Amino acid sequence: MDDKRNLLRHFLAALAYRTQKALRDAPAEFGNFRAADRVRSPAELVHHMTSVLGYARTFFIGGQYRPEPLPSLNEEIIRFHDMLQDLARHIEGGTPLLQGMSVERLLQGPFSDTMTHAGQLAMLRRLAEVPVPPENFIFADIEPERLGILQAEPVSPDEKWVEAPVGWLPPSQR
Repeated sequence: MDDKRNLLRHFLAALAYRTQKALRDAPAEFGNFRAADRVRSPAELVHHMTSVLGYARTFFIGGQYRPEPLPSLNEEIIRFHDMLQDLARHIEGGTPLLQGMSVERLLQGPFSDTMTHAGQLAMLRRLAEVPVPPENFIFADIEPERLGILQAEPVSPDEKWVEAPVGWLPPSQR
């Protein structure tokens, strides 16, 4: 696999990690949280993320991808990670890109779009009053082979959190 495809694989792993970081320890009702009218719920957002990655996959396999919504956030999360793994198989396997698509355009388009939505999930957590604890992502344990739901725990969680919810303890005090 060439360097460009290696970078795409690592990006997918970072996407898996950051998505699970935003979803880890979220309350059961978070999937249906509505920040405002006409703002996607977390379940709708994960559905959309899968759809965007499915669109990216069409540049490897052709066709279209328009998944129907699933009944729960957990089911959407499983499908999202399945899509990450399938995309990774095409990247690793050297599947040729179709329709004049390039690795750079995949990165600037659907891959970056999906990472933006992972950040939106984290923002929705804060708006739902269950914020995601901070960490230094430079030191995150991100491996290209780890694309599923089970992701590494934070390697370098922050000790200080100015906006921490009441009762939060820094990692050194747990």
